Amino acid sequence: MPVAAAGALTVDYAEQGEGEPVVLLHSSVSGNRQWRSLADALSDRYRAVAVNLFGYGATTAWPDNPSQSLYAQVRLLLLIPGIEAGPLHLVGHSFGAAVALKAALLLGSRVRKLVLIEPNPFNLLKQEGRTEAFLEARALRDHVKCFGSVGDWEAVGGRFADYWGGDGSWAAMPEKRRSAFAAALRPNYYEWDAVMSEEATLAEWKSIPARTLVMSDPRTRRPIREIVEIFSFACPHWSFERLTGAGHMAPLERPELVNPLVRRFLDAPAS
Repeated sequence: MPVAAAGALTVDYAEQGEGEPVVLLHSSVSGNRQWRSLADALSDRYRAVAVNLFGYGATTAWPDNPSQSLYAQVRLLLLIPGIEAGPLHLVGHSFGAAVALKAALLLGSRVRKLVLIEPNPFNLLKQEGRTEAFLEARALRDHVKCFGSVGDWEAVGGRFADYWGGDGSWAAMPEKRRSAFAAALRPNYYEWDAVMSEEATLAEWKSIPARTLVMSDPRTRRPIREIVEIFSFACPHWSFERLTGAGHMAPLERPELVNPLVRRFLDAPAS
């Protein structure tokens, strides 16, 4: 994979195809490999650029201090040749969708289309008075912070996998997969700071000029469900797709459902 660098920062990414860039931003505990099938589906018309965020692949790991921010993740994208200027599209999943939101806010009219799959800017729940949903997300954050701080990544992995993948997900994993999953959780320890402390308001998210599509399972976890509900009321000019039964990990587990919807949205003429 190509690598871009500036000072102490290094970001690795995969790319294929030519045309307007579509930047693909992965979920926590995943990495840019999650986008292989979508990149294949886009590469006949677009330059698909799948980025590894802080701590994934050869991208610089986040230091213990200061707290991570969505702004810092966006700065990584701007190291990539051809992304630092000109029009682009953004596709993000879960934590990657929160990064995509921040990028769209900062880059303004440069971002033509924005696809958010199960977005998780959790601090929006607190801002909008969705207390129970916010506390549910915070409880998972606290578990990750508590056990991650003492290096018990097995304890982190068990709860994290069952929360996002469904009860029993951790127990169903082969031992080798459990070990890899636990190791991949380390960047998530810092990502919670970014989504729980992001101060952008609903009015700011609403002002994003990009044509926007939000995709989610209506039976997803409550914090995501309520974030999508907030956006659906406040942003009627956005488009919304229901991925019924696909689950939070739809881009990885149901690419045959997700990829055609993303491609159709990107191909549609701007209105």
